This record gives sequence, C-alpha cells and structure tokens, in this order.
Amino acid sequence: MSSFSRPFLTLLTDSSAAPAVEPTPESPWASIAPAADAWRQDALCAETDPEAFFPEKGGSTREAKRVCTGCAVRVECLESALTNDERFGIWGGLSERERRRLRLQRRDSISA
Repeated sequence: MSSFSRPFLTLLTDSSAAPAVEPTPESPWASIAPAADAWRQDALCAETDPEAFFPEKGGSTREAKRVCTGCAVRVECLESALTNDERFGIWGGLSERERRRLRLQRRDSISA
C-alpha cells in the first residue's frame, strides 16, 4: 500500500454544492448525491472498495472495469465523468486515457 492518500470516489459535480463527506460502507453516496444525480445511489461502485477505481500508476484496472461492466448506471457515470472532466480513476468503465481518447473522438466528429 502506498504512503500517499488516494482521493475518494466522490462523484460530486460541484465541490461547493455539498460538504465533503467521506463515504461510509453502507451507502457512500446517500448523503452527498444531489437529486439530479440520483443515479449514483444505484452505482455498483458504491458497494465496492474505492481503491479499485483509483489504481496506482501502472496498476491494474481490471477489477474496477469488471464492476462497471455489470453496472446499470454505467452510461450515466461515464457521461458525468466526461462532463466534469474527471482526470483520475475509472468512471463508467473507462480509464482516464480511454476517456481522453473518447473526448477527442467526440470533438473530431462534431467539428467534421
């Protein structure tokens, strides 16, 4: 285990909109998910170790992506990550590099 602290998978869209709350094992998003983002309460990652979604550089993303594969709100999660320019972690089943590639593909298709 590394000596630095990893970010929690907060999924907040605006850090000033809600107080910083550390996730609890029962329901990490229950106290912080705004009504517009109610999908977060159905996210399978809410029931999973957040460490899996923030692997160390060069670490495996396999476990997190496997969780995302069976998640009913995967599309909403990915769109939220793209909208909010999430730079770290696995969101909607994609790594930061994969999201960057998707973002560029979308820009290219819009400008074409």
